[in-house]
Amino acid sequence: MKNGASEAETRIYALQGENEGNIRILKKIDLKNLTRDDLSAFVKDRGLPAFRARQIFSWLYRPEVTSFAQMTDLSKNLRESLEKEAYFSRFEPAVKEISSDGTIKYAFELADGKLVESVLIPEDDRHTLCISSQVGCAMGCAFCLTGTMGLTRNLTCAEIVNQVCAVMHDLQTREAGVVNNLVFMGMGEPLANFDNLMKSLSVILDEFGLNFSDRKVTVSTCGLIPRIIELGRNVRVNLAISLHAADNDTRNRIMPINARYPLEELLEACRNFPLQKRRRIMFEYILLKDVNDSKHDARNLAKILRGIPAKINLLPCNEAEKLPFKKPAQDKIDTFQDILRDSGYTVLVRTSRGADISAACGQLAAKFNCKTCAD
Repeated sequence: MKNGASEAETRIYALQGENEGNIRILKKIDLKNLTRDDLSAFVKDRGLPAFRARQIFSWLYRPEVTSFAQMTDLSKNLRESLEKEAYFSRFEPAVKEISSDGTIKYAFELADGKLVESVLIPEDDRHTLCISSQVGCAMGCAFCLTGTMGLTRNLTCAEIVNQVCAVMHDLQTREAGVVNNLVFMGMGEPLANFDNLMKSLSVILDEFGLNFSDRKVTVSTCGLIPRIIELGRNVRVNLAISLHAADNDTRNRIMPINARYPLEELLEACRNFPLQKRRRIMFEYILLKDVNDSKHDARNLAKILRGIPAKINLLPCNEAEKLPFKKPAQDKIDTFQDILRDSGYTVLVRTSRGADISAACGQLAAKFNCKTCAD
């Protein structure tokens, strides 16, 4: 059975009446697509007291809970009633690859057979989980393998949240720690799936849901300016900008979104993004050999970020067969970092992880799909 599917998810009833041969399909509701407020409306519509929403909601995100029958503080009648019209989906990895450096890449097969990826990155005292928001991506960034797939569809709230739940359960089962940080940096552009992003963030941050601190959640975007502004108005999470170039000409060549939302407008939106005290916007900059890795590029980057509370992540190109870009020499990476540091920025070089597995975003999905076709 594919992830998210339920054996009794769809019930079919013949309608009674004169001349009627119609069929009405009533689909069960996946409760993991509901925020706690949504679930409150759900129980209210059924004449249940409001506190039932909190009870049910808290059960949905316990890794060991797989059925309504386990929700022991609910009456038997209520559990049976829920079973008839609702379900809550769960993910199990279709593919799991473990790198020699400890990085784990998961591929989850969705109910419609599509595939989505998550990556767990272990560090000294924490685990960071990178999750996806779409199947494929429409942004077409030239250096991104996911971009070569095009966009298939948005993920639902449940499909976003279930990536987190599945990895948390995997860690718990192996007694291998907990997920400490979440980053929306996997397949897709999160802000292009805004409504489901916001619902999933509500569940992720809810104390009766996954109960993450907003300081531990980061949403990355290539630069959908209206949604950046809306994100800042509606939720407190960390913002990461996939910048990758310090001038419009270069960014236009490698990031089509820049034609619609040029650098000047993007950086102005960043200056106006509401930040809590001591928080900074993370600017991600992939270093592509002979494209954006010169001393001039570094000085220009330092200049255009002036006045923005910023930290910079430098990402040496993760080479892939289908992509034309190469990683710069180490001395060029070091020089680029030194120029930015000398300009007063906090600059980290994100070392490549999972080099011995399907490391590039979208690579495992592409490999799995090829295998499926061959089979």
